[in-house]
Amino acid sequence: MSSDSGGYELPLRMLLGFRAVIDEVHAELAEHGHAELRPMHGFLFQAVGRVGGPYGCTAADLGRALGISKQAAGKHIEALERLGYLRQGHDPTDARRKVYTLTERAVDMLDRSARIFDRIHERWARQLGADRLAQLEQDLRTVTPGEVFRFDTPNWFAG
Repeated sequence: MSSDSGGYELPLRMLLGFRAVIDEVHAELAEHGHAELRPMHGFLFQAVGRVGGPYGCTAADLGRALGISKQAAGKHIEALERLGYLRQGHDPTDARRKVYTLTERAVDMLDRSARIFDRIHERWARQLGADRLAQLEQDLRTVTPGEVFRFDTPNWFAG
């Protein structure tokens, strides 16, 4: 079966699939007390957990990981700290370093998100068939780079 729409439809359909999933996740998160969150925040929370040292990460760490300026990262940090998702800590090896870690509220949001993503995946498996969805996922692994999580994706859209 071939498509008459030309090559442009494939990336747009993949983007629409991404958007449909993310919109559904955020709608359900809003129902559970996380209405103020935006898709960018998910990338930020993942980066905090992965790029920081044992005591947390700095605004500069986040900026580098997300492909944004230290100042832009600082604005996100301030907003998320105010909303109760990040807490400021101290690096005992360097008192000048302001480091940030996830709060229990952020961990709750990440846990809820994971469960929602799993439910959406299960629904798609029922709609498309589990074998067909597994093949789609394998095909996408074949044609896309190996790194599944790119922190700089939000900045790529803005750039």
